[in-house]
Amino acid sequence: MSNTLVYLLDGKIYINLTNRCTNDCIFCLRKDKSDVKGQELWLDNENFTSFDVIQQFETFKPSKEVIFCGYGEPMMKLDVLKEVAKYIKEKYPDTKIRVNTNGHANFVYKKNVVPELKGLVDEFSVSLNGSTKEEYDKLSQPKFDEAYEEMKKFIKACSDEEISVTASVVEGYKGRHLDLEKCGQIAKDLGAKFRVREWIVNGY
Repeated sequence: MSNTLVYLLDGKIYINLTNRCTNDCIFCLRKDKSDVKGQELWLDNENFTSFDVIQQFETFKPSKEVIFCGYGEPMMKLDVLKEVAKYIKEKYPDTKIRVNTNGHANFVYKKNVVPELKGLVDEFSVSLNGSTKEEYDKLSQPKFDEAYEEMKKFIKACSDEEISVTASVVEGYKGRHLDLEKCGQIAKDLGAKFRVREWIVNGY
């Protein structure tokens, strides 16, 4: 299989489960390139199993942190994500697992999936990307109208389950600036930490 399902970045293992996404963010790295440090992340197909992911995972040396993040929304492959996370937790219990997500999973699956991930995922990083729906829609270009509120509900659901959650924003995209104070307050009100990610002009 030529698909890159597992790759390295800054000494950490990343898992690339899908190219599908419910957003089409204007600053998304994949709009400008097909790789991360030479590792091609566009998948030839998505007809793979958790076993295929685990096989690739085991070709790498264990790292202290594994992040589900690639050229798509990892929660679109929820069952595979859960199976792989369960394997990692059982074999490498000291490894921290983080999922970088747009927070739309509960809308996609029409239920609160967060409880299913308790004990498997140590932290969620959720893309807040705006202090208002209008700002979020311009930057994230979601494929459904309720995306901003659904994302905030997901953050709150993580907090309610006492899973560590960080709300992140991309700041400085082509001179655009967010109201970081307001974004930080939204994160706090939802029970999340807050992180500002500076836009990387040339990507990784």
